Amino acid sequence: MAEFQYDFLVIGAGPAGEAAAMAAAKSDLRVGVIESQGMLGGNCTHRGTIPSKSLRHTVKQVIQFGSQPIFRNIGGARPLTYPAVLDAASQVIPKQVELHTEFFARNRVRVHSGNARFLSNTQVEVMDSHGVRDVISAERVLIATGSRPYRPDDVDFTHPRVYDSDTILDMQHTPRTIIIFGAGVIGCEYASIFAGLGLKVDLINTRERLLEFLDDEISDALSYHLRDNGVMVRHSEECASVDATSKGVTLNLKSGKRIRADALLWCNGRTGNTDMLDLENAGLEANHRGQVKVDNNYCTEVDNIYAAGDVIGWPSLASASYDQGRAVVAAMLQKEMRFVEDAPTGIYTLPEISSVGKTEAELTSARIPYEVGRAFFKDTARGQISGEDVGMLKILFHIDTLEILGIHCFGAEAAEIIHIGQAIMNQPNGANTVKYFVNTTFNYPTMAEAYRVAALNGLNRVNRHS
Repeated sequence: MAEFQYDFLVIGAGPAGEAAAMAAAKSDLRVGVIESQGMLGGNCTHRGTIPSKSLRHTVKQVIQFGSQPIFRNIGGARPLTYPAVLDAASQVIPKQVELHTEFFARNRVRVHSGNARFLSNTQVEVMDSHGVRDVISAERVLIATGSRPYRPDDVDFTHPRVYDSDTILDMQHTPRTIIIFGAGVIGCEYASIFAGLGLKVDLINTRERLLEFLDDEISDALSYHLRDNGVMVRHSEECASVDATSKGVTLNLKSGKRIRADALLWCNGRTGNTDMLDLENAGLEANHRGQVKVDNNYCTEVDNIYAAGDVIGWPSLASASYDQGRAVVAAMLQKEMRFVEDAPTGIYTLPEISSVGKTEAELTSARIPYEVGRAFFKDTARGQISGEDVGMLKILFHIDTLEILGIHCFGAEAAEIIHIGQAIMNQPNGANTVKYFVNTTFNYPTMAEAYRVAALNGLNRVNRHS
């Protein structure tokens, strides 16, 4: 058994852990990292964001290829299997692992491979796959262990036809029909992916509408396009039981419905990876979803232990986790830091969705007078050229001050387009108004020019009122 001493120990090398480790190393702290997986990058690289978004991109290319008449002359349609598409999508993972490994090596951050558990609030034991144990002491510790799919006890995930959002990336056959239970972000994304591959999809939503945190118009658009692509969406349902046999899976709902398919993908919630950490030895306790409570400095109830990323819950985004990791180090060194509350949503359905700021329902509830500017991608030259003509950009702004209050985008490259509006929203001293978009020249043809169209649309409506 070896012993190690660091100023700062990071448990978990995903987005939050990596960002914190790099920031601490650049601040001349002695940094150690514990990572349970054999390769760096965390679940984001191996089981979450990177593989699922790469899979989506591959499916999107397949759809575009099949929809272009010019390509039909090359040869007849060839059905693609899920394993083949998955293999094509997985090519990016080794590149990401190499990149993350280089970051740690360049900054001389030592990585200990194995499972961590607290011995006290300043000591952590790590055991590798061979049973070798080391003890690491550190003045400060960051818990950045991420999350995993929530698995209810009464669903048999060992059955070869039952999957969660991790194991679906190992599925080695192509079902003709699939049930997706849970219509959160992950469920909607996979519904798009499988529908794009031509599978018959039943998407079971436990709520009254899809992604209720979205602006109603965007949620409605998502619902329409999922159904238009063949997805059967069922709202306000609860699971009674799951029957899985060698011939298929039957999902029994409390409403009395029985849904049958070749496979089931369970996407109903996630759990923080804290159950193996022995948190009680450090004076901590996780909630029923395995999440750790933090304050606005990302500090837990134990003053030398911090937590960031999915393990603290909302917003559970890789983008936010990177910022949280850096914020932890800033708070630790008593520098100016930002508690991440304004992260834009990025939902990689087909088409994708992104938004920042307030929704119409929130503004109406708060009695804030606002107006709406819209631009439809089918009316933009770039959308017509690229064939990406589904979707819209929507700007919400104050009817008197013209301050931008919210931006919502549905369609191609929405997660990229949103950042233009986000940047203007955050401008100080009254520069955050919708007038920016009519007083600025945009490249033509671009998708970004939708901001000018939407701004003019909204301002014309204001002028009609005045």
